[in-house]
Amino acid sequence: MPWAPCSDRARERSDPLAGTAPRGIRWLLLEVATGWGPNALLDAPFDRELGRSLVRRAEAADLRILAIRRPGRRSPPPVQRWAIVDSRPGAESIAWGEVTDATDLLELPLDGSAGTPSTEPIYAVCAHGRHDRCCAVRGREVAAALAAARPEQTWECSHVGGDRFAGTMVVFPHGLYYGYADDGDPVRIAEAFDDGRVVPGRLRGRSALSHPAQAAQHYARQELGDDRIAAYPPLEEVATDGGWRVRLGLDADADADAGADARSDGAGSIVVDLVEEASSPLLSTCAATRLVQVRQYGLRGIA
Repeated sequence: MPWAPCSDRARERSDPLAGTAPRGIRWLLLEVATGWGPNALLDAPFDRELGRSLVRRAEAADLRILAIRRPGRRSPPPVQRWAIVDSRPGAESIAWGEVTDATDLLELPLDGSAGTPSTEPIYAVCAHGRHDRCCAVRGREVAAALAAARPEQTWECSHVGGDRFAGTMVVFPHGLYYGYADDGDPVRIAEAFDDGRVVPGRLRGRSALSHPAQAAQHYARQELGDDRIAAYPPLEEVATDGGWRVRLGLDADADADAGADARSDGAGSIVVDLVEEASSPLLSTCAATRLVQVRQYGLRGIA
C-alpha cells in the first residue's frame, strides 16, 4: 500500500475516537513563541538544559507540560505567559501568570497557589509540525478557524498524543480531547463548551478519566443522548474477561430525558459492559515505520 498521511489512513479505517484521550490530571502550559523542535521543550531552538529542568520539575509534581503559542505569524512577546490547569472533575481551574525571564519558571510554585484565576477556557490545538506533519496541516487549519472566532482563547500547542486523529485539540480546564476536529467547523466545539456540552462524534474522552471510563461515557451518550460535560460520572470500574464493566452515574434529569428505556438500575446509575480489543496492525504516525496494534473498546451491552 502506498504511503499516505496517518490521519488520512485513520479516516479510511474509521479508527474509533472513543477511549483514546491520554492521561492528564494537572497541566503546566508554557508560552514558547518560537519554532519548536521534534520535542518542543527538549530540542532546539528551546534551551535544552532549561527544558530538561522544567520537564523534570513538572513530572515530579505530576503535571503534564505543553508548549503553547498564538496561531499565525508571531514575534517573541515581551513576557512569557504560563498557565497551571486542573482537569479533575469538580476541581476544574485555570490560573495564568507571566515571567520576563524563562529561568524564573524554575521557581514557579506548581501546587496551584500561583497565578491569577481565570474563567475563560483554553482551546489548545496541536500544531506541532516537527513532530508529525498531520498536526501541521490539519492542526493549523483548526487553530486558524478557532482563532478567527475566539482569538484570546485559542492557542497552538505541542504534541498531545494521537497524531492519526489530527486535527486534535484539548479544551481546558476540563481536559476534553477531540479528534478529526477539521471535519466540519471546529468552532462548534467551542460553542458546545459554552453550553456545558460536548460534541460526542468528535470527542476522544476526558483526560482525567481512565480509557475504559472514557469509552463507557461514549456509549452511554450514544445510547441515552445526554451530551452534558458532567453527564455519566464514573462510579466503579471492574476488569472482566476480555474487557471492563463500568458503572456510571445517571441523575434524575438525564433519566427523564432518556425516557422509559433508559436502562437505569434504579440506583441512579447504568452499567456499561466493554470488550477490549487490539486493532489490526497500523502505522500510528506519519513517521512510523513499524506496524503496531492499538487498544480499542467495543460495546457488549448496557444493563
